[in-house]
Amino acid sequence: MQFLTIFVLLLLLFTATSNALTGSTSIQFLGTKTQFLGPQNAVRKALRMRPLVWDPRLEKYARWYADKRRYDCALVHSNGPYGENIFWGSGEGWTPAQAAEAWVAEQRWYRYWSNSCAGGEVCGHYTQIVWRETRKIGCARVTCFGGKGVFMTCNYDPPGNYVGERPY
Repeated sequence: MQFLTIFVLLLLLFTATSNALTGSTSIQFLGTKTQFLGPQNAVRKALRMRPLVWDPRLEKYARWYADKRRYDCALVHSNGPYGENIFWGSGEGWTPAQAAEAWVAEQRWYRYWSNSCAGGEVCGHYTQIVWRETRKIGCARVTCFGGKGVFMTCNYDPPGNYVGERPY
């Protein structure tokens, strides 16, 4: 048992060191998928909703679009067939969990009874996350060329945020 614990700790240390040396943009210690999913599924759980499930097809789409944004880091939607949340942060240290937490934090601006955002605030990222019919998610993170920052995107299927409809 003690050998297994030491082995796991050494494996984690090697992975973290290897990522630091290679300049890896993914956060291996907690897992990129886990970081994207954790905050989003936590808010869905609080609303007694089914958790989002990671989908490789959506991840592939998100990776394709994130790679396109790598060159300019523009905060522009893909206008694809899925629901979508996008994030940009200056510098290279932004994690998937921080992007997901920023989207979830918009919950404070959402007003269920009027189905609107308070005082001109943004809450559409939050409502996409908690859209009742949405079941699948796939996300990607890239570091933009020229040190412009980090771009992240999550895609959702089925999409949400239909005008006049409440998310739940």
